Amino acid sequence: MGVAAAYLVLINAVGFVLMGVDKKRAIRGAWRISEATLFLTAFLGGALGCTLGMRHFRHKTKHWYFKYGMPAIFVFELLIFLILMNI
Repeated sequence: MGVAAAYLVLINAVGFVLMGVDKKRAIRGAWRISEATLFLTAFLGGALGCTLGMRHFRHKTKHWYFKYGMPAIFVFELLIFLILMNI
């Protein structure tokens, strides 16, 4: 269980940081992190970090697929976690 918890902390930290880095790059007009990469990070368990980063940095909040998609992925991951914990 310790390895899984460490993985979740790490992937969520990565999601949070990616949102911040992409926001900075957007402001500077530099090369951006692809939306596919941001969603892949969320699907790999980092949806909470991505959502918190999105809110904290006020990034991608006008895109409906981020505004509703990231929290939806988190809820899905939370349900899977709860199901697995009951087994």
